[in-house]
Amino acid sequence: MKRSQRLQTIVELHALQEKEALQLMGRCQQQLQEQQKQLEHLKVYRQEYLAKLADRQQLGMNVSQLLEFRAFAEKLDKAIEGQRQAVLMQEREFHRAQAKWEESHQRTKSLEKLSEIAVAEELKLENKREQHEQDARAARSARKDGANNA
Repeated sequence: MKRSQRLQTIVELHALQEKEALQLMGRCQQQLQEQQKQLEHLKVYRQEYLAKLADRQQLGMNVSQLLEFRAFAEKLDKAIEGQRQAVLMQEREFHRAQAKWEESHQRTKSLEKLSEIAVAEELKLENKREQHEQDARAARSARKDGANNA
């Protein structure tokens, strides 16, 4: 098996690994977007809830209702903070997957270049061999013609 063929097999294996890394990165990005969307929903809900609390306060409310509203608002704040942490963790996961893909992509490109060089070298050697054979045939033919003329 020629060197270029062996390298091509390796390139194909690395291209497959690169594809898998790209798919993982895509899944991580999708999960990140979902986490960010959830965080936005929580923030919007909190704003709406606080606006509702302000309206209710204007209409008047007893202390126990006010304490319940505030307790729930604190739970929302904790949920938002927890979701922020989830977003940060997912961002880190996405960046790891992205770095892995970039590394894999670079490796594949380097191996492809190496394979191209090997093909070019093999072609150059093949051309040299063919030229040598043509020169040898031409020399034999010239000797044969010289012997026939003498």
